[in-house]
Amino acid sequence: MLIKKFAVVLSGCGVYDGSEIHEAVCTLLAIEKAGACYECFAPNVNQYHVINHLTGQVVNQTRNVLEEAARIARGTIKELSRFDPTHFDALIFPGGFGAAKNLSTFAFDGADCLILPEVENAIRNAYNTRIPIGALCIAPTLLAKVLGKGNLTIGNDLDTAAAIEIMGSMHTSTLSGQIISDRENKIVSAPCYMLNTQISTIASEAEKVIAELLSMM
Repeated sequence: MLIKKFAVVLSGCGVYDGSEIHEAVCTLLAIEKAGACYECFAPNVNQYHVINHLTGQVVNQTRNVLEEAARIARGTIKELSRFDPTHFDALIFPGGFGAAKNLSTFAFDGADCLILPEVENAIRNAYNTRIPIGALCIAPTLLAKVLGKGNLTIGNDLDTAAAIEIMGSMHTSTLSGQIISDRENKIVSAPCYMLNTQISTIASEAEKVIAELLSMM
């Protein structure tokens, strides 16, 4: 039996300007616990800005998304432009503000956001290849903007849910611990830290998302 392989797209390192670390690590752990394997990717671009995670203030620094994401991936990571969906069984995006600041401009432009070209290509090519796609926290906004279809969740934030529907997808409100599975479009999403929750719930949601993605393969 072949081991299933996930492509995990990171957006930096740190909730306020990159990947949410708990969500990213719980996703990697859930993949391994399910008997699958993963490869990490990130775009080779500069972050929108750098946040001091102790004070919450913007600092006068420049950091690279790929280099920062390599901290989570322990140095084993590739440029997202090299992603080939024919070599993988699923694609998944952990959340964090990096998804809305570095992978897209959703944090600033809402439903009128732009998506980084290599992110759009990864999502569109994965969808057209019919491998399932997962998205945690704010990352479902990427799928809504690129695909304009599917049933997604970011929890119950009214403004974000409205933006998802403006972009053409359907939004279903969820509570902590719940996920939404759209088997027709092979998309799975979970609210994670879009809700006031804790790391044990993040781990549980990640495991549910990975299990559902595996069932779609």
